[in-house]
Amino acid sequence: MKLTGRNILLGVTGSIAAYKVTFLVRLLVKEGANVKVIVSTSAKEFVSPVVLSTLSKNKVLESFYKEEGFVWNNHVDLGLWADLFVIAPATANTLAKMNTGICDSLLTATILSARCPVWVAPAMDLDMYAHQSTQNNLTQLIDKGVKVLEPESGQLASGLEGQGRLQEPEVIFNQIKNFFTANSPLSGKKILVSAGPTYERIDPVRFIGNHSSGKMGYAIAEQAAMLGAEVTLVSGPVSITTNVAGINKVMVQTADEMFEACTSVHKSMDVIIMAAAVADFKPKHFSDKKIKKKETMTIELEKNKDILKFMGANRNNYQTLIGFALENDNEEFYAKGKLEKKNLDYIVLNSLNDKGAGFGHNTNKVTIYSKVGTRMPLPLMSKQEVAREIVSLLV
Repeated sequence: MKLTGRNILLGVTGSIAAYKVTFLVRLLVKEGANVKVIVSTSAKEFVSPVVLSTLSKNKVLESFYKEEGFVWNNHVDLGLWADLFVIAPATANTLAKMNTGICDSLLTATILSARCPVWVAPAMDLDMYAHQSTQNNLTQLIDKGVKVLEPESGQLASGLEGQGRLQEPEVIFNQIKNFFTANSPLSGKKILVSAGPTYERIDPVRFIGNHSSGKMGYAIAEQAAMLGAEVTLVSGPVSITTNVAGINKVMVQTADEMFEACTSVHKSMDVIIMAAAVADFKPKHFSDKKIKKKETMTIELEKNKDILKFMGANRNNYQTLIGFALENDNEEFYAKGKLEKKNLDYIVLNSLNDKGAGFGHNTNKVTIYSKVGTRMPLPLMSKQEVAREIVSLLV
């Protein structure tokens, strides 16, 4: 499904054509998209929020506050969440508000907060559409970067014939699919991503591991796949999953298994991003029977193979290699040392001293260093946003 993992925000305003949006929502969800719908107050006169909620599998939003408990519907978060914002149908009133920056509803506030492309699909009577005020608003919106899905000609609700009909849901849907296909700058690229921890077995029930959740590596894999890359995700044992198209997931447990899975494909990769928290050591001896409880126990350890070092020493000239460093002392010194010693193009530094960063969190705060000496510190943000910044280095 070509739209799997894509976040599409739909704004529905008070036109009789609003009922057609139910078909658009169904097509988008069927293609794998995540769909959220914001309605204007008048839109509810023409289409049922219950129907839109059922089809989108998300509660339809209208006001700044949720009814239960007056919880805030955050328009900024909605604007950041969306990969594409489509207002369909867009009335003359909504177009005027968009053009002048009027912000009197959740819908118009979210439009002003959107960082993604914004499209409008006008729908109104022919005289309203042809009026100079509407045409001026559309021209100025285009100048501001808004894409206009020109209305079709035909019979209108007034009984008149002319331009003003909302584009058919199938037509809008195909344009959305084509948009994401065209905006796939990593199409044809093969990317290897490692994620999660490794578990080094002591006996059949015990292991040495770490607290890595895999969220950072999975977010990177998803972002790369959504930009058209063919992704191989080698994952240690984690409780998360992904349904984004274009990701071939290989599950492993130990560092040795991760080494074999990565090295078996690394020569064919254009980009290698090692985000996994691979255990440095493993028990030298594995007991095939559960070790009985003792007052004291000593476990002799031996070093695991250094996967990232192997990748750096055996890379192709055209490959881009990105590693991660998690430090809590002399962070920059150790990160830069790892960047050089392991022959990387970039290293992403996490500090355990930063609140909300590192293992287990949904957020991260990183600094990205390059082999040419650049330093890019990022503020605390979601791991999906960090993943976008990392993948943007490839684009």
